[in-house]
Amino acid sequence: MSVLPIVQWPDPRLMEICAPVAAITPEIETLAAEMLETMYAAPGRGLAGPQVGAMIRMFVMDAGWKEGKPDPLVCINPMLQEVGEERVSNSEGCLSIPGVSADVSRPSQVQMVWTGLNGARFVQSFEGFGAVCVQHELDHLDGVVTFDHLDADTRAALEAVYQEQAE
Repeated sequence: MSVLPIVQWPDPRLMEICAPVAAITPEIETLAAEMLETMYAAPGRGLAGPQVGAMIRMFVMDAGWKEGKPDPLVCINPMLQEVGEERVSNSEGCLSIPGVSADVSRPSQVQMVWTGLNGARFVQSFEGFGAVCVQHELDHLDGVVTFDHLDADTRAALEAVYQEQAE
C-alpha cells in the first residue's frame, strides 16, 4: 500500500461529477486501502475518490479516530436516503483546500445507503460530526467543494487566503 497524492483545489477534477462504481474489483479494494492510508496520514477524517484522482463514487471516512474511537468506513456508490430538517453550522476543513476552514450549514442528521467492499448494502444514520463528514464527502462525488457553500464575499476572501498560502 502507499500514500496517494491529494488533488488540490482548483484542480478541475474536484468540480466533476463522479461515475458509479460498476464492480468491486481487486483494484477497487486496493484503492480503498490506499485511500484510508492516505486519509490517516494527511491526517483527515474523510477522503473521496476525486481527491486522489479516482473519478468514481467512493469515499472513505473515520469520524472518530482522532478521539480514539476508530470506525473506518469504505462507502461505494453512497446516497442519502433521509435528511433531517434541523441544521447546524460547523467549521469545515478539506484536505484538498489545506489551511482554510469555512463555516458551512448542513442538516444535523442524515441516513445514508452504500455498498461496502464485501458487496453488502449498508444503511446507517449519522448525527453530529459523522453527518457533516458524510455530507462533505458526498459533495466531493458531485463536484462540490467547501467554497461552493459560501456566499460570494466569504468565498472570495477565503480563496484569497488559500492563494496567499499556496504562493
